[in-house]
Amino acid sequence: MPAVKIALVTGAGSGIGRAVSLALHENGWAVVLAGRRINELEKTAGLRKHSDPRMLVVPTDVSKPQAVRALFSKIKEVFGRLDLLFNNAGTGAPPVPMEDLTFEQWKTVVDTNIHGVFLCTQEAIRIMKAQQPKGGRIINNGSISAHAPRPYSVAYTATKHAVTGLTKCISLDGRKDDIVGSQIDIGNAATEMTERMTKGVPQPNGSTMVEPRMDVKHVGSAVLYMASLPLDANVQFMTIMASKMPFVGRG
Repeated sequence: MPAVKIALVTGAGSGIGRAVSLALHENGWAVVLAGRRINELEKTAGLRKHSDPRMLVVPTDVSKPQAVRALFSKIKEVFGRLDLLFNNAGTGAPPVPMEDLTFEQWKTVVDTNIHGVFLCTQEAIRIMKAQQPKGGRIINNGSISAHAPRPYSVAYTATKHAVTGLTKCISLDGRKDDIVGSQIDIGNAATEMTERMTKGVPQPNGSTMVEPRMDVKHVGSAVLYMASLPLDANVQFMTIMASKMPFVGRG
């Protein structure tokens, strides 16, 4: 294997993507930062703890096939290979009853959470199959919602269940080429996206309650561990969550 491994993190401009990108870089990985907001990607790059320049910012909308092809073309041009893809970019829809969700709102979530993961996975597999030595690891951000929904979350929950199917197909179809598929399901990491939980969020029984959160750095450490394994070992599924969040026994 080359001395420096190459990782791509989508949605790297905030939250979980930022934490994972920094954890990988701090531990010797070269990291490609992808996301729609260049200012936030550059902010992530500016937070690295050492001056190693191997952190590449590539503004990308993962829901657009042409943009994804351009992203992977840039990776091949600069690094020549890819060892890890962390499919992290995702979005949600307004918390409204299912019948009130517009098709446009549904489609926005599907385009990012399913189509984006699929498009990036396709391109990663093409690189990983062709490179020498061949192979690599693809880790998908599934979410607790890949197991159990929150109230009024049909688009997010449906797409995260679909991510689980994609993960299993990657694991199966990638075997012959040493491409390993994994999924991390995250519950209540302290990011901007979960800030509302500190004020109280709806529960399945109709009540509203404040939910505990955990430091997002623990997600970075978890993905780093999954990524550090040799390709003959795999964490197929990992759930990392705030210990006291209402997940086990939800509803």
